Amino acid sequence: MKENIGKPALLLLEDGTLFRGHAAGKIGTTGGEICFNTGMTGYQEIFTDPSYYGQLMVMTNVHIGNYGIKNNETESGNIKIAGLICRNYNVPYSRQLADHSIQDYFEEQSLVGICDIDTRALVRHIRSKGAMNAVISSEITDLDELKAKLAEVPQMSGLELASRVSTDKPYFFGDENAPLRLAVMDYGVKNNILNCFAERGCYIQVFPAKTPFSEVKLWNPHGFFLSNGPGDPASMDYAVSFAKEVIAENAPLFGICLGHQLLALSVEIPTYKMHHGHRGLNHPVKNLQTGRSEITSQNHGFGVDAGAIEANTDRVEITHINLNDHTIEGIKVKNKNAFSVQYHPEASPGPHDARYLFDQFVELMQRN
Repeated sequence: MKENIGKPALLLLEDGTLFRGHAAGKIGTTGGEICFNTGMTGYQEIFTDPSYYGQLMVMTNVHIGNYGIKNNETESGNIKIAGLICRNYNVPYSRQLADHSIQDYFEEQSLVGICDIDTRALVRHIRSKGAMNAVISSEITDLDELKAKLAEVPQMSGLELASRVSTDKPYFFGDENAPLRLAVMDYGVKNNILNCFAERGCYIQVFPAKTPFSEVKLWNPHGFFLSNGPGDPASMDYAVSFAKEVIAENAPLFGICLGHQLLALSVEIPTYKMHHGHRGLNHPVKNLQTGRSEITSQNHGFGVDAGAIEANTDRVEITHINLNDHTIEGIKVKNKNAFSVQYHPEASPGPHDARYLFDQFVELMQRN
């Protein structure tokens, strides 16, 4: 209801920092790990990205909602963020092709948000103090009660979330007459990753996160894909075991984001919780194999341990690094048909500099 807009709302951070703003979306209370995305466009794709499940999203771009909501511009079936934090919440929209306003969208999907927040100050705080839990409420004004709600929010470290956003049963995607069969392990896969594979001649079967390798193998796929997704990769023993079995078969294997971290774990390279993560559309990455740089779309709060790779160079090769902080952005398992990247080459939203990675994987499947 439009009368919900403008009601007082509070944002309380785990370290006690309090921001006052106004309600956006549904009146209510929600909590999660607070993070920020620096993208200037693509807010609807961000809202529906399963990798953001359980997180409160701070949008650093000033205007959110200004071009409305379009039904086919989603990365999954519904909103996945736990809540929205923004500065200017624009209910009237300018795009004639839009289907409805952001407020109608949030009310339909029961998303709680807060607007009129100094997002620049908030992001500077997160960058300084690090990622932490927070709670938004447009119905609770008592700080003690709000602190009690915040205490109920689980920490992201050690949290297994991929199985919560995964499909319940296998499904097919693409042209059944396509020359290649690709098994996609759904840990929170984005729609546009599936599109990028289908456009390159792949007939895809998407499997629930905890499907055993022996069951997936019965379909006789030409390759295996470990998808993006939410949560702590170190909590996903079932997925690490799956990756190990694929590598043992020397079948083509490609991982993106969470899939990259799972591939690393499968070859004894640990992951770690980052200070505040990488989330945006303009992260520079260097391809160490070609010497070329790419502008990439990223969304991750965990990383791969560079020191462990350097101590294991007989088995793992670093293929890509982040040019901002030199974190690991890509690896290849030596003498195996397995590689991965931390960023999102499908880039929806974002630049398409890295879509060549889909071509490389398709060529790998064709050769094997």
